[in-house]
Amino acid sequence: MITCLIVDDELFAREELADHLGQEHDIEIVGQCANAIEALQSIAKEKPQLIFLDIQMPRISGMELIAMLDPDNMPKIVFVTAYDEFAVKAFDNHAFDYLLKPIDAERLSKTLTRVRKNLTPQIMDPITPKRLEHIPCYSGNKLKVIAIQDVEYVFSDLSGIHVASTKGKVHTQLTLKVFEEKTPLVRCHRQYLISPKAIAEIELLDTGAEVTTHSGDKVPVSRRYLKSLKQLFGFQ
Repeated sequence: MITCLIVDDELFAREELADHLGQEHDIEIVGQCANAIEALQSIAKEKPQLIFLDIQMPRISGMELIAMLDPDNMPKIVFVTAYDEFAVKAFDNHAFDYLLKPIDAERLSKTLTRVRKNLTPQIMDPITPKRLEHIPCYSGNKLKVIAIQDVEYVFSDLSGIHVASTKGKVHTQLTLKVFEEKTPLVRCHRQYLISPKAIAEIELLDTGAEVTTHSGDKVPVSRRYLKSLKQLFGFQ
């Protein structure tokens, strides 16, 4: 069985696609999501092999969602979109699988045939954003979208990945690797990344250093990353 996830902010579109896929003997739908935050949580939990992804979603688009995923654990992506000449041309140029809305059963069948032959994810860099502008987060049962400019630092512990912003601390499904590659945050410790503009002061210690943010939080800096952090402020 090929496990798949449907991500689309339109309920009717999700149900229509689910009805089509329900007729396939080797496709198992493990979830349906209405936005990127729900999708990230489902991807982390279910680890689907295949995602049918709507491009145009509010706040965080399908393209931004892909940029948030760890490329080393990327599912196969089939884009779903209303007709967009620019998007379709981009998909064709890079041989990405896509479906146009409303879903045509024959077109879906051809797409699934190609997917069955090759579930290997493609490199998404040519069409995804190089930098993230928003971070999908959650706190309890509340879903939040935090602007990257408001993030002071992120860190990991046994309970997951945490985002400390000017508005408090929340959780996220994004990995530290994605933050390091797709945001202005810089590594200062094995478990911490920090925004350079959030640094109020750096205190040098025998074991490395400690940063105080403008919000008053203390962030550790290990010896390994101290030199590069000092160089950001013109110190050798």
